[in-house]
Amino acid sequence: MKKSKILVALDYSSEQAAMQLVEKLKPELCRLKVGKELFTRCGPSMVKNIVAADFDVFLDLKFHYIPNTVAKACEAAAELGVWMLNVHSLGGEAMMQAARKTLAYENAPLLIAVTLLTSSGEKELKALGIEQTPAQFVRRLATMAKNAGLDGVVCSAQEAPLLKQQCGDDFLLVTPGIRPENTASDDQNRVMTPQQAITNGSDYLVIGRPVTQAEDPVRILSEINTQIGLVS
Repeated sequence: MKKSKILVALDYSSEQAAMQLVEKLKPELCRLKVGKELFTRCGPSMVKNIVAADFDVFLDLKFHYIPNTVAKACEAAAELGVWMLNVHSLGGEAMMQAARKTLAYENAPLLIAVTLLTSSGEKELKALGIEQTPAQFVRRLATMAKNAGLDGVVCSAQEAPLLKQQCGDDFLLVTPGIRPENTASDDQNRVMTPQQAITNGSDYLVIGRPVTQAEDPVRILSEINTQIGLVS
């Protein structure tokens, strides 16, 4: 069965609110992303409940610490049955290699790395003393992730064409900051519509409030899936 390229971000403060949306959705319409707030409030049991509802879950915790600890965290996350999880590329190549090694088995979750948050741009990089454009910095971090054997990265859809050229078509690009036309950009700086993102080379699109705050989220998802097509 083909599955959607859409990852709905469950940015809720309670399990009850998140599950109310989950119960309305269908696994063929989207996959689901559990981030820091929901996981911290509700814990592993919340993830298990979503997995039990037959949804592919992207556990978005951006692990970033010493290699051994990150590897153990990835191992624990995989035991929850998630489809994909991530680390932060700023933890370095050795950390990413340790994470890759612990997930080097058949049917392990996909392992990707965060590059530069879509809420950050050139201004934020300069404040950190990094004299590179966002595209240059993302390219550097993506190269590290590929060298470490990861399956892909989280990046802006604006960087997708460059990264597909650099890292190859099999290197997955997960892109937040996706906003359907005529919707607010909220706290994201580098945003793009779903159709633009797919054209640029994005493999998976992270969409939050345009779906979670919609009066009819199923209709919104169906419309976006029709626009961009479904992929396995």
